[in-house]
Amino acid sequence: MENNPADNSHSSLLRNLPSVDALLNQPAIASLLDEFARTELVRCIRAVLDDCREALRAGGSPALDVPTLALDIRHKLYQRTQPNLRRVINATGIVMHTNLGRAPLADEAVEAITDVAAGYCNLELDLATGRRGDRHEHMRDLLRELTGAEDALVVNNNAAGTYLALNTLAENQPVIVSRGQLVEIGGSYRMPDIMAAAGCKMVEVGTTNRTHIADYERAIDEDTSVLLRVHTSNYRICGFVASPPLKELVALARKYSRQNIAVVDDLGSGLLDKPAPVIAEPDQENPDATPKTFAADWDEPTVRDSIAAGADLTLFSGDKLLGGPQAGVIVGRTELIARLRQNPLARTFRPDKMTLVGLEATLRLYRDPDALARRLPVRRMLSTSLEDLETRAEQLTRKIAELIPEAKVACEPDESFAGGGTLPTLPFPTWVARVRYPDFDTGRFAAELRRRSLPIICRVRDESLIFDCRTLSIEEVEQIPPALAETLREMNIE
Repeated sequence: MENNPADNSHSSLLRNLPSVDALLNQPAIASLLDEFARTELVRCIRAVLDDCREALRAGGSPALDVPTLALDIRHKLYQRTQPNLRRVINATGIVMHTNLGRAPLADEAVEAITDVAAGYCNLELDLATGRRGDRHEHMRDLLRELTGAEDALVVNNNAAGTYLALNTLAENQPVIVSRGQLVEIGGSYRMPDIMAAAGCKMVEVGTTNRTHIADYERAIDEDTSVLLRVHTSNYRICGFVASPPLKELVALARKYSRQNIAVVDDLGSGLLDKPAPVIAEPDQENPDATPKTFAADWDEPTVRDSIAAGADLTLFSGDKLLGGPQAGVIVGRTELIARLRQNPLARTFRPDKMTLVGLEATLRLYRDPDALARRLPVRRMLSTSLEDLETRAEQLTRKIAELIPEAKVACEPDESFAGGGTLPTLPFPTWVARVRYPDFDTGRFAAELRRRSLPIICRVRDESLIFDCRTLSIEEVEQIPPALAETLREMNIE
């Protein structure tokens, strides 16, 4: 039988893989002993060699040169020292990026969480009486003040709030919902599935694009317990559309007062109230100029409007436009909130002390609406002026060009999005730095940036890296250029 030349080449590559000792004698790898223990270095060398053997046996062609192996070994070492969940630089321009943890917290929230996490706290202790307290009491008065609702309950996310409300109010009973509101959001969260899991009998009314109040009324029977309105967070239906306003749903429910039909409004996005116009800082060079304003034209329903319209329960997220930690907030009628608290499942959805204190600190900022654009990161990023973004992008572009002169770098206008399933049709004009390194795989460059100890996440488009300044702080703009140059050096490219 004749030998297959490919098989011989494959076997040759396996035989010629360097040994652990040989790699330890390479200066680029031996220098890692200055940072890491020998046992850790040996472990990672073996892991990299195992990866190479596996790739070769699968028919791949892994790079076996010493610089590439040294880089892979370094990455393995850093991976073992880094926590899996860690801070990244978000250069995507998506403000509430679900994959990147959604809303960054205000300084006040971070400080409050740090203070409570470092020791004990009065989570379930009534300081006045010394007796056991209720963790939900910490948020009640503040949420009542800010939303106009009678009572409030905080759970660990909005999906949990939806489930708890429907299971409590409508288990084994009909819930009427518009067909156009049976949404699916990220992570395969589907409203019909949640309703089924909560034990409800879903009754669809209307069509995908048009639902009228008469559709709801025709569907009501003696067992109906809930009229459900669901905000289509991550999409909009435009054109020939119709949907009854919340006030009409409330009026219809009150018409059947003997049945105590509840109107549940699942908002999702967490916008308490429409943002006020943001007045930019005065022009120092031209103090007589009229200050520029940012007027938010956001097509998101607000919590205060929902309560004012008469919703019995209004549900929303804490980590989207609200700008706090992940949480689900339920506000509404006292007797209904009491029923939710008594549901045995409420304990499985309760938030921990860090969530509660971070949410409370965030909500306190709303007592000064005029300062939100300065103090709340989500509002600050969404309201940053184009002039500031352009200045930031020019600085970033200039510094990258200085440190990596071979790269093609440009400062360009572009568009950002809010993200997090909010404002899906509203682009925010922005400025970006576009970077292209000649004759080099841009996807690999982006991958190496993600592998850094402080990962940098950017957009990749048309063989270029796109760094959107809307989601970059001044400090991060300064950190990116040297990080790009260092990454290229580590890859033996520059």
